[in-house]
Amino acid sequence: MSLYCGIDLHSNNHVVVVNDEEDNKVVDKRIDNNLHTTLALLAPYKEQIKGVAIESTFNWYWLVDGLIEQGYPVQLANTAAVKQYDGLKYSGDHQDAFHLAHLMRLGILPTGYIYPPEYRQVRDLLRRRRQLVKHAASHMVSIQNQIWRSLGYRVKCADIRKKTFTLPFEPDSFFISFSQQ
Repeated sequence: MSLYCGIDLHSNNHVVVVNDEEDNKVVDKRIDNNLHTTLALLAPYKEQIKGVAIESTFNWYWLVDGLIEQGYPVQLANTAAVKQYDGLKYSGDHQDAFHLAHLMRLGILPTGYIYPPEYRQVRDLLRRRRQLVKHAASHMVSIQNQIWRSLGYRVKCADIRKKTFTLPFEPDSFFISFSQQ
């Protein structure tokens, strides 16, 4: 008999659901985030498990890596692309884990790429840099808009970066400084 596992992962616990070929629950349990506990829970079913679907959350590395090292076929679920059924009356962690296993059994689980561990730090740093650049650009536009809205004058980014600039009207009577104290 083939089994399919779905894991709804959180910061300090996760829900493990194992379904059979007819979507009957074989396992449905919330456990602490501990790899040994997870492996012990799945061990009796290891040979029958065709796949383990894990939500792609901020802390998936330890669980995915640990299960892969133990020989489990793991798929990282793209949670943004997983749609629950319209009109579903109840949704919770157990239902979410069940749904991941169900989608995997049907072969329609939207998945993400599991980056090799040796490349994750570079990818994470690049993502952080992109986020910081986006924030910096947003703040720059906000400053420009505030000056334009308040004074009716457009200021170039380069002038704002200089930290001090003089407006073109009434020379030296209006001075804006962004100097650090």
